[in-house]
Amino acid sequence: MAKETKVWKILKEAGFEPIEDLTIIVKYAPANLSAKITDFFHMDFYVFQLCKDEIVLVPINQLAMLKKEVALEIPYSTIKSVEVTEDLLNNVITIVTDTDTIRFTAQQKELSDFRSSGILAVQGKGLKLSNWHKENFDATIEALKKLHQPA
Repeated sequence: MAKETKVWKILKEAGFEPIEDLTIIVKYAPANLSAKITDFFHMDFYVFQLCKDEIVLVPINQLAMLKKEVALEIPYSTIKSVEVTEDLLNNVITIVTDTDTIRFTAQQKELSDFRSSGILAVQGKGLKLSNWHKENFDATIEALKKLHQPA
């Protein structure tokens, strides 16, 4: 399980300034139905963290542990637009930059406790377990929408 505080520690050590409670679990969005089917069987999840000046992805390995590396950095200054749309049980996040269009899929918070994002984002708070993906979902999506509106 990926602890949110561990994400922040990894990012701070890499020189980033993570913004508290703007962290969710994502995958790269598949391009078509065939890719959706094969993607279903892969556990290629990432922690999607909004930082002071950029969005950063940290990979999660097969044992649900964080890798101490940054897989992708998207500076806010390069973002032209952000769009979030619903796709069945997921939200698709489309980010258009100066050079690319990058699509991610994030499992919706309502079923997160029963899906991979909830399993990966569970952490203990005393005797209680919490799911930081679910807790951070709305605020993270709203912050993304405010980054840049499509022209």
